[in-house]
Amino acid sequence: MTTQPPQFTVLLVPGHIESGGTAAEGAAVRSAVVEATGETGASGYPRYVGEGLEADIDPASRTVEALLVDGAELTYGLSARIAD
Repeated sequence: MTTQPPQFTVLLVPGHIESGGTAAEGAAVRSAVVEATGETGASGYPRYVGEGLEADIDPASRTVEALLVDGAELTYGLSARIAD
């Protein structure tokens, strides 16, 4: 049985920023610590919430599969990443 991490830090970065830890962290326009709710989101992945973000995150690949920012879809041109 796998357990999900209790929290992640989600970074919202401009879409043109290359993947990679520190570059993405320094370029983040917003970050938020999200905590596990124990529920599964519509995407089928565990749901995490906090600081205005609701995210379905695949803990194995550390990928944000679905995201609401302040109750709305992510603004075009931004992408969501998990901080290292």
